[in-house]
Amino acid sequence: MSRLDSMLRRFTAQRDGLNWAVRQIAEQPGDVLDLGLGNGRTYDHLRETLPDRRIWVIDRVLQCHPSCIPPEQDFLSGEAQPMLEKLHAMGARMALAHYDFGSGIKQDDVAEAARLSPVLARVMHPGGLIVSGQPLVGFKQIAGPDTIAPDRYLFYLA
Repeated sequence: MSRLDSMLRRFTAQRDGLNWAVRQIAEQPGDVLDLGLGNGRTYDHLRETLPDRRIWVIDRVLQCHPSCIPPEQDFLSGEAQPMLEKLHAMGARMALAHYDFGSGIKQDDVAEAARLSPVLARVMHPGGLIVSGQPLVGFKQIAGPDTIAPDRYLFYLA
């Protein structure tokens, strides 16, 4: 599979998975968390599909498209673990989290996801959903939409 086809497959899975998760949390209380702002495409999609939810964003630096800059009070700039700890200390609880951290080095990305899983668990609302591009630990993995290959995107229940 070409890298272009792989990217398109990933973006489609990401969109379909997030749309599915948005429907699942319709009655669930809590905020939304986007872990890894990047260019801002996912954040933009989340704010369009969840206009009445507060969407927190964590990333090391703000370097997204100008139309996708989150409100200053919702953007936590820095390393993920202390930012998740800050959210926990503030009492924020998430109905939905999108985990999109990654360097492209699978071994490192899997290790980071495992390391961050316990602190991510502390900010999730019980019954909340996590849509992730990396395997997480300590959560119940569930089946997402059947349009997504099982290992392309992962879905977890908090």
